[in-house]
Amino acid sequence: MRWMRLTLDTVGKIHWPADRQGRPIYPEGFEDLAKKLDRPLHPPGRDVRCIVSVGMLTEGWDCNTVTHIIGLRPFMSQLLCEQVVGRGLRRRDYTPAPDNKLAEEVAMVFGVPFEVIPFKASGGEGTKPRERRHHVHAIPSKEKFRILFPRVEGYTQAIRNRITLDWEDEPRIYLDPMNIPPEVQMKAAVSLNSGRPSLTGPGKLRDVSLNPFRKKRRKQELVFELATDLTNEYASRRGAGLSPHVLFPQFFSIVERYVEEKIVARAPSNLLDVFLSPYYGWVVERLRDAIRPDTSQGETPEVPKYERHRGPGSTDEVDFWTSKEVREVERSHLNYAVADTRKWEQSAAYFIDTYPLTAAFVKNMGLGFAIPYFHNGQTHDYLPDFIVRLVSEDSIHHYVILETKGFDPLEGVKKAAAERWVKAVTADGEFGHWQYAVARRPEEIKSCLDDAAKHAARRASQ
Repeated sequence: MRWMRLTLDTVGKIHWPADRQGRPIYPEGFEDLAKKLDRPLHPPGRDVRCIVSVGMLTEGWDCNTVTHIIGLRPFMSQLLCEQVVGRGLRRRDYTPAPDNKLAEEVAMVFGVPFEVIPFKASGGEGTKPRERRHHVHAIPSKEKFRILFPRVEGYTQAIRNRITLDWEDEPRIYLDPMNIPPEVQMKAAVSLNSGRPSLTGPGKLRDVSLNPFRKKRRKQELVFELATDLTNEYASRRGAGLSPHVLFPQFFSIVERYVEEKIVARAPSNLLDVFLSPYYGWVVERLRDAIRPDTSQGETPEVPKYERHRGPGSTDEVDFWTSKEVREVERSHLNYAVADTRKWEQSAAYFIDTYPLTAAFVKNMGLGFAIPYFHNGQTHDYLPDFIVRLVSEDSIHHYVILETKGFDPLEGVKKAAAERWVKAVTADGEFGHWQYAVARRPEEIKSCLDDAAKHAARRASQ
């Protein structure tokens, strides 16, 4: 280890420093170490031609013979690039030439994004105009349009005996062969003279499919396994107090209907492919999140679990800068509504702002409003587009979470998560009544708000 340290310290040094009599001045203990290892007495780093470093030579390393630097891994900061390039900026010789100037020395640097001398570009194109930025914030004089919303991190269920599933809101799961092929053709990768594998080349073409696996499985077996896994998971929850013999018949009935109605196998996929990953995991996680207490049988409704370390969110907290397009709005606590699209959300903001029953609204940008959902084994946050507070005749606030959406492959999953959120928060009652609506075209926004207003009026009259 001492010899390695001496080697690194003397990279690029041809000779040891000398005293007045020209004798080399060795580091302490060097002569004994060189004799013990049977090494010559010149600097051990003299003959090193290449060093591979992993973030160890960025600073504090004195070597004046670096001629090439090659960046082979990502740089996390511009300062790191400067330090690495600095290893090649030490001169080897300070002896002036006959013209009393130092000779030119060059270090070649590859793959390090660094400019030694920044320069101003010149040419006919000119400089790119600076983007206009907008300050989006709450306006104190528009306090009456303030919107308060809860921060939900999960849900709490107190199931005693009966469970159910909201079949109307539950999305379908598609077994799509375009994403996960259930059959393929394979052959030996023997190249032709052109150097590329070909189906017409030598070797036998083989069909590989899931048919042999499917022949050994039955749909009833699939239903039984899914119901068993869900029963075990629910029965093992802390404080559940649910007996497996009470849960299993209910899960079996729910799973049987779910497999029949909510799983769509597109040919050549087959329903029995659900036995395999990732389909099996998708079905389990969807059913696990979709199961609710059966309130029609006297069960307590599911309620939200609010974040403990933060209070409710509010439009008071919005304060950020953006270069996206904005438009001024009247019935919002904020000075602007920020648009993520060219026309869609601008039109949506106009329709919401001019709707006669809109008491207040806010675009969900920089607001921190998110709906949690679980997909493909991970927790995600769904960020709807708008929150609208409707005019109401009672003291309870009525809100609409409005989504303006085009195509989204997870639309069904997000919609189910939003419906679960609004039902749980409404059941709790602390933050008023909530609804969820999706508008696919700007002209649908008015009808969505009309339906929400009618629903709010019915709840207020009850």
